[in-house]
Amino acid sequence: MYAEERQQAMSRLITEHRRVSVTALAEEYDVTTETVRRDLSQLERLGLVRRVHGGAVPADALGTTEAALGDRDRLNTDLKDLIAKAAVALLPADGSTIILDAGSTTSRLAGALPQDRRLVVFTHAVPVASRLATLPLVELHLLPGRVRTATHAAVGPDTVAALGMLRADIAFLGSNALSVGHGLSTPDADEAATKRAIVGAAQQVVALVDSTKIGHDSAIRFAALSEVDIVVTDAAIEPSDRRAIERAGIEVLLA
Repeated sequence: MYAEERQQAMSRLITEHRRVSVTALAEEYDVTTETVRRDLSQLERLGLVRRVHGGAVPADALGTTEAALGDRDRLNTDLKDLIAKAAVALLPADGSTIILDAGSTTSRLAGALPQDRRLVVFTHAVPVASRLATLPLVELHLLPGRVRTATHAAVGPDTVAALGMLRADIAFLGSNALSVGHGLSTPDADEAATKRAIVGAAQQVVALVDSTKIGHDSAIRFAALSEVDIVVTDAAIEPSDRRAIERAGIEVLLA
């Protein structure tokens, strides 16, 4: 079977079953897992499938659909915990100001903050604020806005305006997707506007993105990759994705 024929067959199989693992595809077509990953990369470039951790789903299975925070918090929990712990090492000195974005990984970072660190923290995320409210050395500021049900985060003109008046030492940012071509992206326009304002308010921007989101695009870009200083991810990142990010001048920190 030629590569093009195999890729067409893979696309039909993924469409039929809605999710197929790399291992299953390798067994089905009697090829190596590396060959399957190359085939899936080609199919993704053609817009026929979307790669996910360990396999692929049809192109229409992701993109503009936004999972609720509770659902996302149950996905890849081990990876997110590792990323949050690695991000602690990037915290600035006592007395510094940070912004914590909404998201399941940034919420884990909030829970991992050292209790002996004196910080000024701004956030628009209710779950992040609830984790920080008991820390005696954290001066916590909850940003205004309309709280979305899906993310439990404040968004809208008031949120963006408040962020426009800030200048933080560092921002820790979540993202639904990250790619070299499209940058950092999310399905919701209001979330994108808030994240864009966070990027503009920080001297240093750190993106906390697990490997399942890297190499993918969501509907609305809120930052070009060049606007990020460091990407913290896990060791399952595809080597080609890591090289592409580093070639763009971004530091990649593996958890």
